[in-house]
Amino acid sequence: MTAVNEQQLPVVTDVISGLKHKPGALLPILHEIQNRLGFIPAESVPLIAEALNQSRADIHGVISFYHQFRTTAPGKHTVEVCRAEACQAMGARQLEAHAKKTLGVGYHGTTSDQNITLEEVYCLGNCACSPSIRINDEIVGRVTPEKFDQLIDELRSQPLEVH
Repeated sequence: MTAVNEQQLPVVTDVISGLKHKPGALLPILHEIQNRLGFIPAESVPLIAEALNQSRADIHGVISFYHQFRTTAPGKHTVEVCRAEACQAMGARQLEAHAKKTLGVGYHGTTSDQNITLEEVYCLGNCACSPSIRINDEIVGRVTPEKFDQLIDELRSQPLEVH
């Protein structure tokens, strides 16, 4: 077991033991693990399956069915491109293609430097200023490819945290 897994294991077991007795415990367990760790480690699947008396396939099926669940650690920053109709009408499809090309990843992918994860979202509630993106918790409207590049350059210029 790697050092990262050794750090994750107490979190996973704590979540499972705290929620396994709730009716319909699987989704709350998965959400809480992801809330605490940022993703659901593969090593947690057998632990969840055993605690809930379900198969690993059942647990994996639920994780893979819901696109909100991550099975890999996200980057330092998350960039979400709105794909709702209003944003699409104002150029979100072109922005989305530009974002994928610029970052070199598709949706749910993380850049090779582990700095930026690209996600899709289906409405940021900023329709009057579309197309919109969200960077971490900040919504940005009227995003052109040039503005996107500027925002990404700003993210990349931030110093990476040393652990």
